[in-house]
Amino acid sequence: MKLPVHERFIEKAVECLRQDRRFTGLLAGGSMVYGAMDEYSDLDLIVVYREEFQGEIMEQRLRIAESLGHLLSAFTGEHVGEPRLLICLYGPEPLHVDLKFVQARELGSRIENPRILWERGSDITTVLNQTTPKPLCLDPQWIEDRFWIWIHYGATKLGRGELFEIIDLLTFMRSTVLGPLVLIRNGRQPRGVRRLEKYGAEALEELKETVPSHSFESCYRSLKITIQMYRRLRQDSDLVKKEEAERVAVEYLDRIYAAGEQ
Repeated sequence: MKLPVHERFIEKAVECLRQDRRFTGLLAGGSMVYGAMDEYSDLDLIVVYREEFQGEIMEQRLRIAESLGHLLSAFTGEHVGEPRLLICLYGPEPLHVDLKFVQARELGSRIENPRILWERGSDITTVLNQTTPKPLCLDPQWIEDRFWIWIHYGATKLGRGELFEIIDLLTFMRSTVLGPLVLIRNGRQPRGVRRLEKYGAEALEELKETVPSHSFESCYRSLKITIQMYRRLRQDSDLVKKEEAERVAVEYLDRIYAAGEQ
């Protein structure tokens, strides 16, 4: 469900881009593709341009974004490994818009089938019809190879009393490990903790216990609950478990806790 603020922005964007021959289309991804938009949804838009204008478009992205509405602030997406992305906040009614600038051929590599909002010619449709999206996937071995090192790291911070470090670590592990594993179990894509309250309801109470307060006892307990959840969720027939790393890391965590209780 698009709201008037979404509709107005899209209408103006199409009107502006249509008048510039460098552009060949505007597509939408994310919530709009899945029919999951609400009043809090941002817009995930893909701006398609002719490849001979690549350098020019990349240099002028901010100016282009300014032409689409009242741009309050924007920054590029290198921090998420996507330099083609411009993350924008528009006003006066606040609206978050992600603008990804791509060439038609680059649409062949995608995680979903975007919705075409406007197209000049048929190049975009052709690319989408001739290629298949590859949804986000989770590598269980990637997680297993790292998980027990993260637990040991948390134990060292617990021993040193760096509780904010542990709180940050637990947030990271919830977003990188537990959230995605719960979402996959519920037939969703592993997008961190996105909509976890809705799609991970059966694990919600346990997940809450992985959010600690700033205390030695609470941080230890949250680490143990995180371990407990991971052990239950990591079911993969091809997984090579790091059993010795698991044993050493958990024993070390328990020793740190016991020493701190004395």
